[in-house]
Amino acid sequence: MVANSFLLIPIWILNRGLGPQWIALESVILTAVFLLLPSTLWTRFAAWVAGLMVILMSVLQLGDTTARMSLARPLNLYLDVQLVSAIANLLRGTLGTVLGSLVIVGGLLLTVGAIALVSQLLSALHPEPGNRRQRITAAVMLGLALVAVPLRWAHPAGVVMGLPTVQLTWDQARHVTRMMQENERFAAEMAVAQDRYVDVPGLLSGLDGRDVILAFVESYGMSAITDERYAPTILPRLDSMSEAFAEAGLEVVTGQLVAPSQGGMSWLGHGSVLSGLWLENQLRYDLLLASARHTLIDDFEAAGYQTAALMPAITMAWPEGERFGYQRIYAWQDIAYAGPPLNWVTMPDQFTWSYLENTIRQETDRPLFAELGLISSHAPWTPILPVFDNWDSIGDGEVFAPFAEAGETPEELWRNGDRVREHYALAVGYAIDAMASYAARYVDERTVLIALGDHQPAPLITGDDANRTVPVHVIASDPAVLAPFLRWGFAPGVLPPTDGDVARMDAFRDWFVNAYSTTPMGAQP
Repeated sequence: MVANSFLLIPIWILNRGLGPQWIALESVILTAVFLLLPSTLWTRFAAWVAGLMVILMSVLQLGDTTARMSLARPLNLYLDVQLVSAIANLLRGTLGTVLGSLVIVGGLLLTVGAIALVSQLLSALHPEPGNRRQRITAAVMLGLALVAVPLRWAHPAGVVMGLPTVQLTWDQARHVTRMMQENERFAAEMAVAQDRYVDVPGLLSGLDGRDVILAFVESYGMSAITDERYAPTILPRLDSMSEAFAEAGLEVVTGQLVAPSQGGMSWLGHGSVLSGLWLENQLRYDLLLASARHTLIDDFEAAGYQTAALMPAITMAWPEGERFGYQRIYAWQDIAYAGPPLNWVTMPDQFTWSYLENTIRQETDRPLFAELGLISSHAPWTPILPVFDNWDSIGDGEVFAPFAEAGETPEELWRNGDRVREHYALAVGYAIDAMASYAARYVDERTVLIALGDHQPAPLITGDDANRTVPVHVIASDPAVLAPFLRWGFAPGVLPPTDGDVARMDAFRDWFVNAYSTTPMGAQP
């Protein structure tokens, strides 16, 4: 019963209720086998091995459930082992170093305790001397369980019986096989995909030396606009953004792109946009990093631009930034922020925008290409900050000190799914307001701002059937600068068109460089 529960609880969590599987056939087989084994040292050793395997499989099943609920995909051990450290960092960042570390240690102790519990229970199942009925019962149980294995798939009613460890093992074997073939597939794609644009005549000349800001807004997916739970919060913000742009003499067009991930792993979207390759998993991202392929950053540098990355969420070493070739990198430790961290968020978006304007854009006399990673709309979505009208008051960020203890704690908020979803919308609303306020104040005739979501939020927010599209807003003062985007299928205003095909993020680099290089402004790209 205990082993059965450990193996099926992750499945019940995923299905948000008990069922549909009620019996893990592996637990029945284990029980029957240990009822037949004599009480020896080897049996006790086998019980510990079996207990270890049961809990290990339970942990992996829980990891699979977590991946499906947060990233909208199954666990892939070939790729996801390296995410364990990221999860640990997220816990420490969200709960604090001490509490986060205690949670990790507590989880390890619970795991060891669960192994000991299952092992002891299995050890106690040896047959009683002279109890022939017990042996017959165990043998019949084992036989029925083995017969039930093929019935599990042969009959619809078999769904009540599960083979969670067998299914998980089979799934991971398929993932490994597929990933071993990924190297060859990715190499073939890189061979045919456009790599270098440095020799293109008039490279990015259609921008006429304007600064280009590429801002990824965390968890800003199309669900924020189209889902009836979030639209009442987000659409008025977009309307206000449109009015502010009109008053500032700015034009905006909006479209959509398909992101390669959902719920997390933002770097896959960033890398897809920059490289022109579809980075739908970590292996493809790593293969890109290991290659000498040029990216959009190289394109801008070849066109005479200063290139910079402003990444306040990067709190550890970031060799990927060096590989991508940014001339300047501003990670958390490089940013002079005197305000408080806000749970996982190291600094609010308005400060990031202010730092871009008052530091990065002031440090170069060349056109600037800057990539931003905006993180205020990252979970846990608390606290929700106001946007200050007076940008001059932002300074070094001390103005945010009163918000250090504001709002609900993540532990309080995440006890209620409806409250979590409400705060998600409010956090995205703040990100939109901060971006709109920055653009209305600082985007001028020498600036093009491209603001897009990095991915849809987790299925907890979107539901299980949401697509992976994200909004893309392009803002400038000169309508001619935006004309290529209109020809690509974008629509005037702050809302994307609802019909037509939606390109993937990997299409952006090739389209953008060609639209603003080989084609004169205003002509068909």
